[in-house]
Amino acid sequence: MDGADPTAALCNKDATLGCHLARRLVEVGITDIFTVPGDFNLTLLDHLIAEPRLKNIGCCNELNAGYAADGYARIRGAAACVVTFTVGGLSVLNAIAGAYSENLPVICIVGGPNSNDFGTNRILHHTIGIPDFSQELRCFQTVTCYQAVVNHLDDAHEQIDRAISTGLKECKPVYISVSCNLPGLPHPTFSRDPIPFSLSTRISNKSGLEAAVEAAAAFLNKAVKPVMVGGPKLRVAAAMQAFVDLADASGYALSVMPAGKGMVPETHEHFIGTYWGAVGTGFCGEIVESADAYLFAGPIFNDYSSVGYSLLLKKEKAIIVQPDRVVIGNGPAFGCVLMKDFLEELAKVITKNTTAYENYDRIFIPDGEPKKSEPQEPLRVNILFQHIQKMLSKDTAVLAETGDSWFNCQKLKLPDGCGYEFQMQYGSIGWSVGALLGYAQAQPEKRVIASIGDGSFQVTAQDVTTMIRNEQKSIIFLINNGGYTIEVEIHDGPYNVIKNWNYTGVVEAFNNEDGKLWTAKVKCEEELIEAISTATGEKEDHLCFIEVIVHKDDTSKELLEWGSRVCSANARPPNPQ
Repeated sequence: MDGADPTAALCNKDATLGCHLARRLVEVGITDIFTVPGDFNLTLLDHLIAEPRLKNIGCCNELNAGYAADGYARIRGAAACVVTFTVGGLSVLNAIAGAYSENLPVICIVGGPNSNDFGTNRILHHTIGIPDFSQELRCFQTVTCYQAVVNHLDDAHEQIDRAISTGLKECKPVYISVSCNLPGLPHPTFSRDPIPFSLSTRISNKSGLEAAVEAAAAFLNKAVKPVMVGGPKLRVAAAMQAFVDLADASGYALSVMPAGKGMVPETHEHFIGTYWGAVGTGFCGEIVESADAYLFAGPIFNDYSSVGYSLLLKKEKAIIVQPDRVVIGNGPAFGCVLMKDFLEELAKVITKNTTAYENYDRIFIPDGEPKKSEPQEPLRVNILFQHIQKMLSKDTAVLAETGDSWFNCQKLKLPDGCGYEFQMQYGSIGWSVGALLGYAQAQPEKRVIASIGDGSFQVTAQDVTTMIRNEQKSIIFLINNGGYTIEVEIHDGPYNVIKNWNYTGVVEAFNNEDGKLWTAKVKCEEELIEAISTATGEKEDHLCFIEVIVHKDDTSKELLEWGSRVCSANARPPNPQ
């Protein structure tokens, strides 16, 4: 019987490292890669874009490529960016750190030095001038869950597969460095399409799950007015539907932490808004903090989400459900219990109790309308968001930049199916431009409405040109108030004032008359109404950029309150020694 020729693979032009990596990216749902070329990654890029199922999205800088991968992973469950050694890797590092904070599997691929240079005493360009190539790796070790340095073909297959599978299992970014002379080389381990990943399904400890559910049910069923609060880790735990099912079964008043907005349907009959202490939805904080038991699913309690540590919560009243752990009051705690399993099982035994929602319904007073504008009156931010609210549907998504957009977008009431994203834990100013590029590329059927401040826009503006180049049709509201308003409200100084740009002029220069771009500059409500009508009508297939001129002190009352509390927390004197 003739055996297969083991050398045949070496003649197969697709049996190369670069082709294998490309096929692996496609297999995990990635159809677009966000790239910035550099001499160490050019050959790798050749092989990646030779894969017909992968589209290259060339970005203006590495930071935005990383932010775009962040936005893309929120929809597709995984994303990839490709940069060059050190000068590119350290530029993308900030975005990868943000993705880590948001539990996003971003595969950061770096074109590395020639494999022959490892272990030598040579000094290479794109380094700090010492014969040590590990600086970049050591930086990535702190913000990724796995690092693979591929400088030898024999273990390249194993390293690549382990990196990608680890990122998917951990829901965290990973780092893959590929020596620049390896992507085009064949090897027998790349001789066939990769076997699909078969990640072992995590399961709860059965006895731990039963004990946690029994203890939680006893804790909640004896409460008079219990409530539920959803946090941002509902997504990584894949427990959003289980959380809603528990709300249906329990009848509890239902709210979300600010970074959990969009993960729970706001049309739910018992939804009471965003729990954000003193700056959350009206009447929501009062109901949550006066409850005698509260279940938090996937919370992150930091100085921002706690409004400078000012939440009025008591640990002994709380059940804290993390993706794989449940803590009830001051104890007991149950490990190896998955959030999704716990919520599903708890829903089967919980006693219905609508008291907290009835109390909310009894005291609730609907928000008032902002006072009407006079003809040609300078536009106010509350009027702007009144009109943005009317634009929302299941076919739209909202993307909010760090700043006052956090607070104004929180107050939007999301229709079923309307997406919502922002980056609260890391809070990197400028995140939204790249994230908008990636989000819109991942989900082209939705029209994304982005709210971006002028200060944030100046950090990462360049990749609006990439949106135009890829014929995206998002609507960007650029709020021009002359500075870093969120910083002003925390601690003011001359450094918070920025040079004003002609923002529509800048974006039109990016377009250079060869793309589908439409811009408008609005200063009053009449101009805003006309601009929105054009953007959603005649120019619905264009990228629309609407610069909104507002007064520098026109901020939400929530930002004023939040800023003063965060300022107070930042200014605490050192504890006595």
